[in-house]
Amino acid sequence: MFPNIPQENIRYDLLRTGSVEITSNKILERGYLDVPPPAYFTLYPRTAATQQARQAAPQAQTTGLPQNPKDNLISRYKLQDRVATPTFSMQDDDASSKANWEDTSEKREASLQERKTKMILAARQRLLAQQAQKEGAGASS
Repeated sequence: MFPNIPQENIRYDLLRTGSVEITSNKILERGYLDVPPPAYFTLYPRTAATQQARQAAPQAQTTGLPQNPKDNLISRYKLQDRVATPTFSMQDDDASSKANWEDTSEKREASLQERKTKMILAARQRLLAQQAQKEGAGASS
């Protein structure tokens, strides 16, 4: 119910008050709960899941990268078949051009999806060209 409040704080307050209603009202009124004292953690040690979540959350926020390195735009938008067939060229890149307003919402959605696809494929082409250029520069050095 309150994802921004640490679970330890909620458990500690529930142990103190014995009432979900009082704890919920504290969160709603103050916006936070008191941090448990160190003695609390000797009686109720932190769980492994809580510690992993604490360690993973700052990394995800600072890097801005997906948690799973295999998760990329090609797999997210299921464009593997479009990548496998090298029919896309930079001349076909009209992703940045202004789209026509379609008659129905289905056509507009399909047009938007196609523009997204073209943008992703164009970005992939640019990335591959940059990597090839770096490899070529590294090989000649």
